[in-house]
Amino acid sequence: MKRSVMTTIFSVLTASMLLVGCGGNEETSNTGGEGAAESLKIIAAHNQTSPDNPYQDGLIKFKEVAESESDGAIEVEVHAGTLGTEESELVEKLKLGGADVVLVSPGFMTATGIKEVDLFALPYLFESYDHWESVVDGEVGEEIAALINEKSNNDFKIIGYWTAGVRHYYGKKPLESIEDIKGMTIRTQTSGVVSEYWQQVGAIPTSVAWGELYQALQQNVVDSSENAYPYFVQQNHHKTPNGKYTTETAHDYTTRLLLISGKKFDALTDEQKEILLAAAEASVEAERQALYTQEEEYKQLAIEDGAEINEIDRAPFIEIAKPLHEKAAQDMGVVELLNKIYELK
Repeated sequence: MKRSVMTTIFSVLTASMLLVGCGGNEETSNTGGEGAAESLKIIAAHNQTSPDNPYQDGLIKFKEVAESESDGAIEVEVHAGTLGTEESELVEKLKLGGADVVLVSPGFMTATGIKEVDLFALPYLFESYDHWESVVDGEVGEEIAALINEKSNNDFKIIGYWTAGVRHYYGKKPLESIEDIKGMTIRTQTSGVVSEYWQQVGAIPTSVAWGELYQALQQNVVDSSENAYPYFVQQNHHKTPNGKYTTETAHDYTTRLLLISGKKFDALTDEQKEILLAAAEASVEAERQALYTQEEEYKQLAIEDGAEINEIDRAPFIEIAKPLHEKAAQDMGVVELLNKIYELK
């Protein structure tokens, strides 16, 4: 696995300032003798409620490293869905100081007005995990991180790129060809380039809250959905009538952004910054490895539970996606970044 470049992104740190405690807690007492790290509490949160989720593995590793490297001076409190199951809730808490480290998708970041991040959400942009890692762990990832920090006025600073897996179609019938999805409702984004893609494929993008999707598939409210194995199998979507059939479309090698408040980060001591960046880098490796392992595990579990899985010729799907890449990149002003991604294939 490639080494994260997040330390490189933040290698030029600002000078040490007076400590401003995160999570609404201001603590300036030392935990040991002279030179010991100052006390700090970090509230870290993701929106998944399953304790077996890769997000949880990533934040637990973040906690372990931060607390170990600081000899306990930094305390990390991990929340799995308890601060909010919607990304909008988590980002609001990040801005207001109720959380210090949160995980969000590119789609939500575009809702904050940073449209360039939607580049990572383009269907069939990445052809493998190796390709994806070479992008986010390289120059493109650095440029996107800088854009987010600048355009958010330092509200958001990326300290790691995680993944939510490779997404596939699952629904009430298998897809033998691209024609089979025409006219079907699919739970996905209902605006932006993702929505436009599914419309051009012939499906009908439909909005259903993640927590309500099991019931929607069970009661025929929506014909299908799309996600990665660890996520939809953990929620038992594959056991519903409209989730039984999975077709491995592999249309999205997903990117997730581990964020910290830039302003709060800048207010920490140099030692605290270094520790948190080391913890973030460790969390990247732990979360990705957990996800890569769970994808195969949960695929096999779905098969054991009676789900039916098939492969499909992806060429017709990719052919529809490619023109959308170019149009979206022009609209976002990131044509150069798109070309760099293509060059890394």
